[in-house]
Amino acid sequence: MSEQEQRDKVRKMVSDARICMVTTMTEDGRHVSRPMALQDVEFDGDLWFFTYSDSDLVEQINRHPQVNVAFSDPKQQNWVSIAGAASRVENRGKAEELWSAPLKAWFPDGLETPNLTLVKVTAQTAEYWEAAHSSKVVTMLGYAKAAVTGKTPDAGENETVRL
Repeated sequence: MSEQEQRDKVRKMVSDARICMVTTMTEDGRHVSRPMALQDVEFDGDLWFFTYSDSDLVEQINRHPQVNVAFSDPKQQNWVSIAGAASRVENRGKAEELWSAPLKAWFPDGLETPNLTLVKVTAQTAEYWEAAHSSKVVTMLGYAKAAVTGKTPDAGENETVRL
């Protein structure tokens, strides 16, 4: 598979999943993950999130900008892990472009919400796992068979992609 095909696969997996876990590092070196909603924009190597400027997320990326963003799409049985550099972005035009009505659940005053800011993650690498079988039952039976026979099941495709 070509690098472009791999990138296209990552784009599709990210757009299908939408909710992810963003992992940052605390000042004392612990990893912390939190669920975040990816903004509805085609993945071009950058991931965009709304948050509060005084959040732990912003504090942590200011100290340690390297983050991991993990997506899971159990319906398709696909998983993507993206490593990249995060930064806080104050850009009203970009915020207006990315804003959508469902965000009011977290930011009740819309774009006028005090301390509202953007976080941008510039993807550097991605690893993805794609199930070999479309049926969860078939996959689970494969693992059960492996437990009995000692033979490793075909767990699907795992690729690392430079973005």
